[in-house]
Amino acid sequence: MARGSRTDLAVLGALSIAPMTGYAVRAGIQDVLGHFWSESYGQIYPTLARLEADGCVERRAGERPRSSVYALTDSGGVRLRELLAAPDEPTPPRNGLLLRLFFGHVLGAEEVARLVSVQRDRAVAQLAELAVARAEIDPSEEHGPFALLTVSAGEHSARAAIAWADEALAVLVEIVADGDRLTTRHRPASADAP
Repeated sequence: MARGSRTDLAVLGALSIAPMTGYAVRAGIQDVLGHFWSESYGQIYPTLARLEADGCVERRAGERPRSSVYALTDSGGVRLRELLAAPDEPTPPRNGLLLRLFFGHVLGAEEVARLVSVQRDRAVAQLAELAVARAEIDPSEEHGPFALLTVSAGEHSARAAIAWADEALAVLVEIVADGDRLTTRHRPASADAP
């Protein structure tokens, strides 16, 4: 699925919950989906305009002057279901920490350990944020069970990131203790090991 189709999916999905302004669409995507998806204002408004031109959303006057509220149309609902049913194409990951880790020999183990610690702290904070999100979801609402499954995926990812960071920090502490010299005992446990 192309980037534009993914943006369409995020915007139409947000509007499937309730009609809202472009600002509210962006805030909803950031606040609710922000743990696994992001969109910029520069993507939201052109997407809303195109979806309106395509008949997938309709614009209504908002409560404030010059504000507009967008609502999903019947054809927008059909388009949303098509996008949801389409297989997702994997996108190459872009992970700045892993890029730095790969070239860690240039930075040195102590600096890499600092970067890993920062990432671990972020994962701990994300786990706390997801606990708050979990508490705010009403499982009896139509989208509640699906939102809870999404939160669960985020929780598993955060826990995995913490476990990996702990393993990496243990290896990096050994490397620092050995004066940044790598030895065979610095090999982290393999994911394939029994």
